[in-house]
Amino acid sequence: MNIGNKIKELRKQRGVTQEQLADSIGVSFQAVSKWENNIALPDITLAPALASYFDVSMDVLFDFNLKEIEDKAFAIAKESWKYRSSDWEKARNIIDEGLKTYPDNVILLINRLYVMNSEETPDEVIAIALKIIDLSKDEAIKYDACQFLAYAYKAKGDFESARKAIDIIPDIRFSNQRLKASILEGKEKWDAACQEFNEALYAFMFITYRMAECCEDRGEYDEALEYYENALRVLDIYKVKEGWYGFREGFNEEIAKIKEKSK
Repeated sequence: MNIGNKIKELRKQRGVTQEQLADSIGVSFQAVSKWENNIALPDITLAPALASYFDVSMDVLFDFNLKEIEDKAFAIAKESWKYRSSDWEKARNIIDEGLKTYPDNVILLINRLYVMNSEETPDEVIAIALKIIDLSKDEAIKYDACQFLAYAYKAKGDFESARKAIDIIPDIRFSNQRLKASILEGKEKWDAACQEFNEALYAFMFITYRMAECCEDRGEYDEALEYYENALRVLDIYKVKEGWYGFREGFNEEIAKIKEKSK
């Protein structure tokens, strides 16, 4: 039985209307109607309230439907990834449509942050990031939100709040994947090594950007140029595709700016 039919069955067993159920859990009766007609699924965050209202366990209420909701949210997020590098507006629209069906879904909310500009809309970024931190039980998603939160506070000139957001994130020196790559064998070793390599390469490119920025801030343009050009060489050596997190495009743009200043 799907979740909509289960809610309808439990509601009728209890002898309450859609409006009464909606009022009790803080949603509109239209939302309840959509659930029961299988037009939309309730957000995961409503699971405890629904289970408590009907006096059943969440396993009984949702069966496998929590996983179903996560899978559908992830599929929506994955569709938006296709446009993350080329068309932020389209990527945002895909996420926003998903949020109409799955409001406050943390998978969709964190992906919404990836197509927002912290400098242009810091207050909106802060609101979404704080919501994710409050709702998410996934530490990785929570720490990801903290990163966006810190950047948004920086954009507002609130460095004290930015530091507090940063301090929520643990300083990890050794990763699960690195240990797997060191100890396990065969496919598990290879898969872990590949994931760790991608993470390490991303971190290297990210920090190279920051090092070059520091050089530029000090007026050391030759050193900044060297950082950018060396990073591009690394991308070429490992045959990294165009559009990978926008690093290649970003480095080339910064190189062009520095050369323009040098004329």
